[in-house]
Amino acid sequence: MKTATRLTASLALGMALAATTAAVPGEATAAPHPHQIRVARTVTLTNADDGRTVTVARGDTVTVKLTGIRDQGVRWAWSEPAATAPGVLRRSRSGTSPDGGASAVFRAAGRGTGDVTAYRRCVAAPGHVCPRIVIRWRAAVVVK
Repeated sequence: MKTATRLTASLALGMALAATTAAVPGEATAAPHPHQIRVARTVTLTNADDGRTVTVARGDTVTVKLTGIRDQGVRWAWSEPAATAPGVLRRSRSGTSPDGGASAVFRAAGRGTGDVTAYRRCVAAPGHVCPRIVIRWRAAVVVK
C-alpha cells in the first residue's frame, strides 16, 4: 500500500513538473544550450558595397560577386577579388567571366581585419579606345 501511494505521488509530481515546463504558445522558451553549434552564415558583397565594412564570425563565408559593365563599345572587366590578409580571409574559389564579371568565395579563418580588393579596367571593342584608368573596389572585413 505504501509503495502504491509513493508511486502515485511521484507520478503526480512528475506530471506537475511537465505541465510547468511545457512551452506555452506566445511565451518565450528556455535559452539554447550554451554548447549549441552556431550555423555559419554567408555575407554577399557586390559592386554597390565598395568602401563598406562588414563584420563576420570565424567560419562564416564572404562571397564577392562583381558585375562587369558595357558602355559605348567598351567593357569594364574586373580582376579576381583577393584578400590582403590571407590568415584572416582564405580564398577558396575565384574566377572571372567573359562579360567582365568576377567572383570569389572567402572563409573567415582567423580573427582580425582584412580587405578584399578587385580592380576594374577597360577592354575596348575593335574600333574603340579605352581611357587609361584602373578603378579599385575595396571592402573591409572584420572577423571576430
